[in-house]
Amino acid sequence: MWITLLIFLVEKISEIEEIAYIQLYFFILQHVTIKDKQYYYGVEKMGNKIIVITGATGTGKTTVSDYLKTYYHVPQVITHTTRPARKGEVDGKDYYFETDRSFFDNHYLENVVYSGYHYGSSYEGLERGWQRCRLVSIVLDTKGAITYQQKLGDQVVILYLTVSDQDGLINRLKKRGDTNEMVRQRIASEEYQRDLKLPEALRAKAHVILNDDWQLTRNQIDNLMHKLTESVANQ
Repeated sequence: MWITLLIFLVEKISEIEEIAYIQLYFFILQHVTIKDKQYYYGVEKMGNKIIVITGATGTGKTTVSDYLKTYYHVPQVITHTTRPARKGEVDGKDYYFETDRSFFDNHYLENVVYSGYHYGSSYEGLERGWQRCRLVSIVLDTKGAITYQQKLGDQVVILYLTVSDQDGLINRLKKRGDTNEMVRQRIASEEYQRDLKLPEALRAKAHVILNDDWQLTRNQIDNLMHKLTESVANQ
């Protein structure tokens, strides 16, 4: 019975409209396992690694990401959002700016909702990054960092940034242009309070960097990158 059905389907393939192929394609991708998705998008390629930079708002995550890009040519994985582009932001460079509908055409390792807008990092975005370089970086909150660790395992290198004085964090937020009300809302948020502490799930895995002094932070990053780039090159 099954052989007869299979032969029938093969004979009818040429008659299936293109839209049917597309619908079947997305149906399969939505129902395969995480491991299958990793294989499909190439994210299990030997030697590929991603530096996940995490920590509370204001600890210097973007600064570290920019440093890695400038001095070590580590591409930043571009993430997706449904929020409107701000002045000067470029689609495909700062974010992939999505509609509420197109956002869900991608397949996400993690996604969240902030202030009514969707944000997420996708298998597609990660694969595009790895097509450029075997070592890439991404900035995530601690929840996202845990998800990456769980899904990608040893391919993930986690940098957890912190500072010794919380007042210093508040001052950094103000210096970057946040209003007093924005700062108040941020530090009162559940996400901010959560990210102030290194999660138990990351304690044995994260490289903790105390970012009170940028020169000392650079030295730590340089030492780590020397070992990491050597490791990637040898795989």
